[in-house]
Amino acid sequence: MRVKLDIFEGPLDLLLYLIKKNHIDISQVCVSNVVEQYLEFINLMQVLDINIASEYMVMAATLINIKSKLLLPQETTEEPEEVSSKEELIKKLLEYQKFKEAAAYLKQRERERLRYISRSTPDKEREVYIEASIFDLISAFKSALKEVPKDIFFEVVRDEFTVEEKMHDLLHLLLEREKISLEEFFSSAQNKLEIIVTFLAILELIRLREIVAIQKDLFSEILIVRRDKIYSSI
Repeated sequence: MRVKLDIFEGPLDLLLYLIKKNHIDISQVCVSNVVEQYLEFINLMQVLDINIASEYMVMAATLINIKSKLLLPQETTEEPEEVSSKEELIKKLLEYQKFKEAAAYLKQRERERLRYISRSTPDKEREVYIEASIFDLISAFKSALKEVPKDIFFEVVRDEFTVEEKMHDLLHLLLEREKISLEEFFSSAQNKLEIIVTFLAILELIRLREIVAIQKDLFSEILIVRRDKIYSSI
């Protein structure tokens, strides 16, 4: 199953996500600290057969090129433009971050619509969430795979899981409970295959606008909520 999502953003978004997650100053960004994680994300997208834009691969090649130059001994005859690849990337990131911050400011009202109010919670104690990015979801998925014991990877899987069945199960569970943590979805899986199918089901439900992935703060716990629950209290 090939997944194509409108919630995907560009390679600069992924870079900014990794920089923020690792608490790195953009102006002092160390490419070697980011390139491996960037490639890990790309590999996961390919393993999941997620349709990614060619710009991601171009950025990956750029990062690898910059890293390889940094590893080579510096020569005094080196051309200035050859050394500026990293500086040019940092400049693009800083400029892009400004646009992102401006867009975030303009979308303030839209984010307010993501306010989630529990039926049993008084108005004055309302909880406010932000929508989790696709990179938050992939990061949680990556962590879930790492927690699965290696010996389970080599088990013969007798049970077959389909994305459609998982989508039905997730929606049914969300009829009984208003919100469920993404970690709980993954922890209930019996093996690697079920984790992958569960993740694809979540992505498909997000694409179909049936559910929303939300979190209180950036990089915090991700909760899954039905979209109609989000907007029913607006």
